[in-house]
Amino acid sequence: MSKRISAKHKLDRRVGENVWGRPKSPINKRDYGPGMHGQRRKGKLSDFGLQLMAKQKLKGYYGNISEKHFERTYNEAVRQRGNTAELLIGLLESRLDAVVYRSKFVPTVFAARQFINHGHVKVNGVRTNIPSMRLKVGDVVEVKEKSRNMALVLEALQSAERDIPDYIEVDPKKMTATYLRVPEFAEVPYQCTMEPNLVVEYYSS
Repeated sequence: MSKRISAKHKLDRRVGENVWGRPKSPINKRDYGPGMHGQRRKGKLSDFGLQLMAKQKLKGYYGNISEKHFERTYNEAVRQRGNTAELLIGLLESRLDAVVYRSKFVPTVFAARQFINHGHVKVNGVRTNIPSMRLKVGDVVEVKEKSRNMALVLEALQSAERDIPDYIEVDPKKMTATYLRVPEFAEVPYQCTMEPNLVVEYYSS
């Protein structure tokens, strides 16, 4: 778990933003990059550098997505009809770990991945341990009854740090979340600036 936390903090400092809006982010105190050369003046990024940064930030936001898996998600968005940037966000937001995080069952997207891996979640009444599982509209995500009193879950639900978006309907008493619809980019409550259009440019250049 320590590796994930350090990687998360490193991403914040590398991109110069509090990516998840967390109060403990080191960027709140040190707004420069990690490492011994982090305080050097940054040069102006090239177009490719801006595109790469946008891709790294979006990929990093969703936890431990590998480069291969992220690119596969992008290619899936390309194959669909419509705005590729919007479709990419829709695919990422339909991941089970993203919905568990958005539903405030856990405090971070990293915790969501681990929570699912350990078998604490059901989808439509069936236990699953696949964080990357793609949800369909109408699917119901449920915290297993034995897992509902975990301190992690109770603290996350009571946190005022973030709101549950309109495309997910949560019943805090039953600890269920219904995925109502695929969101548009403007609806997704990112705590920092995301630029999926630059991600599209990165892969298409």
